[in-house]
Amino acid sequence: MHTKSADSNARQELQTLRAIDAAANRAREGLRTVEDYLRFALDDRHLTERCKQLRHELTTALKPIASRQRMAARETRADVGTTLNTASERHRRDATDVLRVNFNRLQEALRSLEEFGKLVSLDMAAQLKQLRYRAYTLHRAAEITCDSILRLESASLYVLVDGGSSREQFQHRVGQLIEAGVHVIQLRDKRLDDRELLGRARLLRELTTPSDTLFVMNDRADLAALSKADGVHVGQGEVTVKDARTIVGPRALVGVSTHSIDQARQAVLDGANYIGVGPTFPSDTKQFADYPGVGLLEAVSAEIRLPAFAVGGIALENLSQVLAAGFGRIAVSGAISTATDPAAKAREFLDMLRK
Repeated sequence: MHTKSADSNARQELQTLRAIDAAANRAREGLRTVEDYLRFALDDRHLTERCKQLRHELTTALKPIASRQRMAARETRADVGTTLNTASERHRRDATDVLRVNFNRLQEALRSLEEFGKLVSLDMAAQLKQLRYRAYTLHRAAEITCDSILRLESASLYVLVDGGSSREQFQHRVGQLIEAGVHVIQLRDKRLDDRELLGRARLLRELTTPSDTLFVMNDRADLAALSKADGVHVGQGEVTVKDARTIVGPRALVGVSTHSIDQARQAVLDGANYIGVGPTFPSDTKQFADYPGVGLLEAVSAEIRLPAFAVGGIALENLSQVLAAGFGRIAVSGAISTATDPAAKAREFLDMLRK
């Protein structure tokens, strides 16, 4: 003989299992759609692998609930939600919209799984919570990668300059580089005091504003914000992407120097807009104990679609090796700054990159 309590418990268990089954299906479907975008549209092996790992860990997290129990609780034909539709569900603007919608679906489903999972297993709910946070990180990395590809679509030549011997000399040299068509100019100077460096930064902002050339400040996120630079570039020993973003805001570019494939992967997950990869060759500008070389360029090119610039000792003579490694973006310092005619040298680089 069944008691009312037993009937109530059975009904509650059934309701919980139905909700978990539906949310699990939505989460898997969303993950698969996101994975297909990362794999086929973005062609990003790193993010695809992260998504695939999430999918496998979701399956593991749901193991406390036997599949046969979920199947027994499933009742699609009597589900009132199957006939509810909105106009937004029927239309997608483009492939990126598909990505965004399915990331949102995934995150909502994981939250539902976490909440109803608390009625089954607190350990399972805790695992699902962590998967949701990782989905947020993956979503950010994918969206920033897509946005950065668009923002830096035509940026292939990135030139690093110092503050020059005088304001006038700096203005003349930078003006020539902008006229030559350099896509990005980074101001990097360890000699000038803060007041002089900020003055050069504001001058560079003034010179680049009427052009298509982007202005990036090296290291100093504070000066990047004060001079209204397009972005800031940080190294492995400098402020983090998070801290730089706090200072320069959400619209500015944040670039990161990377010297290994693991650092490149981490920069993507940290929310960088682009990465510098190297050092590729020895140079007079900076000295390193190790040179990861062309091999690192090949590794990054094989799995990361975030805009990446090869750096370190790049010259016209070795540019073909960089291009052969799958890199069409370079950051150059000495090869242009020490040239008799920096603007002419920049044009030579641009010609080779276009070819």
